[in-house]
Amino acid sequence: MPRYTDFDFGVSRVMGYFHQDWYHDGDNAADVVTRQLAASCDEEALALRRDARTLGLLPSPTLKVLWYAGAEYLPNIEWLGGAAEWTRTLVGLSGARLSASEVRPFTGADAEDGAACLDAVLDEIDAARFLDPEVRAALTDCARRCTPDLAFRVPLRTMTHAPDASLSPERYRRLEAVGSALRYGEFVVDNVKYLVERP
Repeated sequence: MPRYTDFDFGVSRVMGYFHQDWYHDGDNAADVVTRQLAASCDEEALALRRDARTLGLLPSPTLKVLWYAGAEYLPNIEWLGGAAEWTRTLVGLSGARLSASEVRPFTGADAEDGAACLDAVLDEIDAARFLDPEVRAALTDCARRCTPDLAFRVPLRTMTHAPDASLSPERYRRLEAVGSALRYGEFVVDNVKYLVERP
């Protein structure tokens, strides 16, 4: 059973909202997320709430590292109340969006947490040497304490703006294999294909 979307979803998708011109999409970070959720399907809000609740298992310093690594132009996290408070804000925003709907829980591929892929996800985090060691440590913590699924999507988002990021063809094939095992849609791993080194 395929996932509900071919594209990125949950917290890693929200990280992508904070592009260079994000402030044109809302007056503040919470407003940007609220507007995006208003235009999204129920499953997107459900995926965000699940991810944000799961991230809440991490200590605030680790969350801060992950948010800054994944969201290239996120406002100063302290303006948002700190990393833990921002993560709780996302739980609240997605919960408010879902309160107006009769939402069924995820089933099939959408319920996948990636537990069987933990070792492969940890290997790919370790292999991402172009990421700061602090970022790799936070991602490793996320994989072990949250879910491998979430810990795999966040570095994919991080790679898109990491300095000196590049992927060998073999490394990209490994990422595709993990994405396939997690039953991602076509464009989740494909989002970093442009980083593959050309012969």
